[in-house]
Amino acid sequence: MSASAAEGLRIDQCLGGDIRALIEPLAELRCAVFREWPYLYAGDRDYERRYLGRYADNPDALLVAVFDGGRLVGASTAQPAETEIPEIRTAIAEAGHDLTRVLYFGESILLPAYRGGGLGHRFFDAREAHATALGRPVTAFCAVQRPADHPLRPDRPAHLHGFWAARGYLHRPDIGCTLNWQDIDEPGETAHRLSFWFRQA
Repeated sequence: MSASAAEGLRIDQCLGGDIRALIEPLAELRCAVFREWPYLYAGDRDYERRYLGRYADNPDALLVAVFDGGRLVGASTAQPAETEIPEIRTAIAEAGHDLTRVLYFGESILLPAYRGGGLGHRFFDAREAHATALGRPVTAFCAVQRPADHPLRPDRPAHLHGFWAARGYLHRPDIGCTLNWQDIDEPGETAHRLSFWFRQA
């Protein structure tokens, strides 16, 4: 585990088994941030623990964790594409990529008070460097698609498409997957379409 200080915060990079100690605070952070638009995730702590355990069991998985004092306030993950869930693996393969050449990016999440200060770039820098270290020239991630008339859509929602494009990522709205989770305004799980972004180093 390595650490550096930035803007009064501590940024740790954890690999594989080192991630296990952060599963509980990371699950809490994911549930908090993903309640917001556009994910609207109602939160399931048991699922989160199982989901995050995959990173702790994967020696090539990366967690970039941001702390304010002892509090986890931001996090970003990545792992080899061939170790991802079937829906992710299938979508990347359908885009014509060899899974063993791709590092898949999971979440990039920050509590609202810590946004806009450059940490998003730090997340991408760290994960892209990890891809280079693993000899993987392609990086990829996906994002949920929501209809323009969704009842919980904010009047002026934040858009990250420009940020991602400026980082060199190409949107492939034709490549996607469907994942199920419970929205905060729904009584149970529903299906959600996510589309992919790719970058070739």
